Amino acid sequence: MSDLQLVWFRNDLRTLDNTALSAAAQRGPVIGVFLATREQWRRHQHGAAKIEFIHRGVRALSDALDALNIPLLYRDIGDFSQAPQALEEIVREHDVTTLHFNREYPLDERQRDAAVSKHLHQAGITVHDYTDHIAFEPGELLTGQGDYYKVFTPFAKAWHQRVTAEQLALRDTPACQSALTLTRNAIPALPDADRSDRVDAHTWVAGQDAAADKLERFLDARARRYATDRDFPALAGTSELSAYLATGMISHRQCLQAVMANNGGHLADGDAGLKSWASELIWREFYQHVAVGFPYICQHQPFQSHTAKLKWRHSDPDFNAWCEGKTGFPLVDAAMRQLVATGWMHNRLRMLTAMFLSKHLLLDWRRGEAFFMAHLVDGDFASNNGGWQWAASTGTDAAPYFRIFNPITQSERFDPKAEFIAHWVPELADLPIKSRHQPSASERRATGYPQAIVDHKRARQRALDAFKELD
Repeated sequence: MSDLQLVWFRNDLRTLDNTALSAAAQRGPVIGVFLATREQWRRHQHGAAKIEFIHRGVRALSDALDALNIPLLYRDIGDFSQAPQALEEIVREHDVTTLHFNREYPLDERQRDAAVSKHLHQAGITVHDYTDHIAFEPGELLTGQGDYYKVFTPFAKAWHQRVTAEQLALRDTPACQSALTLTRNAIPALPDADRSDRVDAHTWVAGQDAAADKLERFLDARARRYATDRDFPALAGTSELSAYLATGMISHRQCLQAVMANNGGHLADGDAGLKSWASELIWREFYQHVAVGFPYICQHQPFQSHTAKLKWRHSDPDFNAWCEGKTGFPLVDAAMRQLVATGWMHNRLRMLTAMFLSKHLLLDWRRGEAFFMAHLVDGDFASNNGGWQWAASTGTDAAPYFRIFNPITQSERFDPKAEFIAHWVPELADLPIKSRHQPSASERRATGYPQAIVDHKRARQRALDAFKELD
């Protein structure tokens, strides 16, 4: 028998277009392993919704691998520090010669992978790691001064200029291999603490087949309207693929290949909707590069270092009102209720609610970042951190500090018929459209909807004053 190869699956829960799996299968028969690290996930603020989605994704991966006669081992090891020893034990038990995995880029994950590689090399095991989640390895795309990009637009321009067909080519799916005689434990049930009964498993069906189906339906029905419809939360205008990209149930290459197939081979030109969606995929890559180029953002630090001196307020009542969707601003509250109920929030509303917390309430953006991670099915550190720091004017490509969304104006513009508000804030559903956007004091009393916890103009000025103190 050829040398046995071990593939360590992490945020790449698929057999299709998986660089590490494809490379391993070219060297010999393959077994897979998934290491559940629930203690680490909790420290990284992953909530029950995402942990449960990952767990269902691992089950779906196991089924897909079974069809190829590739067994998937499952180990619950607690946290990242135990990964080197756990992998060595598996290597020894099954006489594996080589470990393969796809790279991840936040600081803790890079330190984990370095520790694993060092430990196994010392044990005489060959380790191969691969660029898979993104087209360019961080450090390959740099400014003319040799620095990491701090702004998206020039990064995207360089990405388009330098990306090759090979970088975007789909990796071969392994052929069905001869069956292996291997003892493996069944994937256990999730502990109650990690089960998310409130998030509809029918909405977030796990696995690569579900991801491919969502991609196909998006391209058939919504992609060409994406550039306009994506900003309106009452419309089904987005791809709904973010959770699948975050867990690797679909790859960025699969998505970009689909764009090119429907857009005359183009990514930067052609149909406005397809071009806009491709740009969002490049945004995801940009934030992965930022996590490597500026690793202090992985340690709760603002990208713009001077904003570390910003005098945030501390108000648990205001923070709790924001979390519970009881700020008295209907679109903000509708968005927060959507998040808690479904594990997802529309991207336009992520910007609005993040800016409301950090600007209107002048509460530390890190509290909101953690709350989002604890509830999002699609929680991805780099993208979530990048979005929050943008909204708080502390990050890369940051919104100017004086850009502060007016929640009522945003509501009237992006939910013009107040349909989204009516769905998620049902106590306002019977009011006229104008009142759903901005209920009067008497309408609030009659419906039980709270008074606004801040005045927009005064809150805006307070935020401006706080940022001006940094000058």
